[in-house]
Amino acid sequence: MTFAAIDPFLLVSLLVITALIAGMLAGLLGVGGGIVIVPVLFWIFDALGVGGPMAMTVSVATSLACIIPISFTSARSHRKRGNLDGGLFRRWAPWIFLGALAGGLLSFVLDGSQLRFIFGAVALLVAINMALPKPLNLGAKLPTSKIVQGAMAWVIGVFSALMGIGGGTLTVPTLSMFSFPTHRAVGTAAAFGLVIALPAVCGFIASGWTAPDLPPFQFGYVNWAAAAILAPISMAVTPWGAALASRLPARQLRLAFALFLAITSVRMLWGVLD
Repeated sequence: MTFAAIDPFLLVSLLVITALIAGMLAGLLGVGGGIVIVPVLFWIFDALGVGGPMAMTVSVATSLACIIPISFTSARSHRKRGNLDGGLFRRWAPWIFLGALAGGLLSFVLDGSQLRFIFGAVALLVAINMALPKPLNLGAKLPTSKIVQGAMAWVIGVFSALMGIGGGTLTVPTLSMFSFPTHRAVGTAAAFGLVIALPAVCGFIASGWTAPDLPPFQFGYVNWAAAAILAPISMAVTPWGAALASRLPARQLRLAFALFLAITSVRMLWGVLD
């Protein structure tokens, strides 16, 4: 395969700007930053001459690889501020991990466009709900049933792995509908991003180990050259986003997350309907 040339300065500049935005979002909203990283990487690989499906696969895999250190840094920053619920993390982490594994397997079977449409539609409704003065509330606290909570966590893991996103995109609105404090929801969701990304990245590395026509600097489907630029810069600015999140009132933090979720849903729906 012949790869088209891109101005190295433009390439590095795009990656640095992307890393700065992704890191701030990771700290502020407890997300992994994939909503920013994936489209930029897709544009870069597409411009390099990588085929559309391959470009998206490499972009998602590389984004998830970046989410591992970014989520770790974000979770640590939120934990220092008392915004990480250790009990909830211990209850949900195993189920989210299993869900992420299932999502990785389902990605080879299910139609991705249909999944993106379902996710985009649900995410848009959730964003509207979070932006309302009185959002829909399903209860004063999470269900007491361990089975119900496990099922909720498993579903979050499945869809997050399928979409190449961190846990915050689904975890925060889910917890908010059960009156869970917004700041603690964001902090705990940051830690879930690590649980989701680890099994998903292992799957992408294994499945892409012998894949043909990969771009240069690959480790399976993960492009380690792009990750080496994106991850350290994002990790450096993630604590700034976490500090900002701790200062924002809960209402403003919910509105910020609703805006992020709306942009995410519109981007996914646009990709399917385009």
